[in-house]
Amino acid sequence: MVTMNRAARRLSLALFAAPLALALSACGSDDTAGEGASGDPVAEVAAPEGTQWADMMTKTDEGGYLMGNPDAPIKLVEFGALSCSHCADFAADSFETLRDEYVNSGRVSFELRLFMLNSFDIPAALLATCSTDEAVIPLAEQFWGAQRSFFEKGQAAGQAAYDQINNLPPEQRFAAVADVYGMTDFFAARGIARDQANQCLSNDTKASELAAQTQSASQTYEVTGTPTFLINNRNIGSMGWEALEAELQKAGAR
Repeated sequence: MVTMNRAARRLSLALFAAPLALALSACGSDDTAGEGASGDPVAEVAAPEGTQWADMMTKTDEGGYLMGNPDAPIKLVEFGALSCSHCADFAADSFETLRDEYVNSGRVSFELRLFMLNSFDIPAALLATCSTDEAVIPLAEQFWGAQRSFFEKGQAAGQAAYDQINNLPPEQRFAAVADVYGMTDFFAARGIARDQANQCLSNDTKASELAAQTQSASQTYEVTGTPTFLINNRNIGSMGWEALEAELQKAGAR
């Protein structure tokens, strides 16, 4: 039986085998909207006085991070990988509209479940979740916005840097990867000091949880690439914002 820690370490080795191919790694790209009957329009739900739903962030039992009304009748889940270029495109195209028009209506909640495509995603996710639960979605959105710069730094480092990382003890590799890609500096500029970052990057238990959550998503929801979306626990596939917005409206967010 493979333990959770061994599963995480197995993921950590994937990067070093082909470290310069991350931008092309298994990342969903097809607009594959699911089929389903259109629902009746759903009424808006007012947020508690003096607040707006998009400011409410909670961690879910599934290890995701939920923004909005936890009792929203339309529940949107994204399985997203921080290394995935299609996830970055989706974030750029969708986030403000999704937040302002759908989440703030109280009709739709948005939950991000981080998915590990490769071991770039492990240190990135460890750092994105290193602060408070409320910070995870904003940090992930900012990370996707800067994603190209991380890949550029990784390309510039060259193969020798990855060979050196591969010779480190396993417990030191996540921090080394984060440094090579510029992740540590990126999160330091957002309030996560290097000492705190290094503690998070050496957290084998959290890395194992991320690996286990990815395995569970693959088995339970047949997630094979990112971004993959659920609406009310139904896998509707991978798609861009235009197609997803149509799915939300079909579910009643109109």
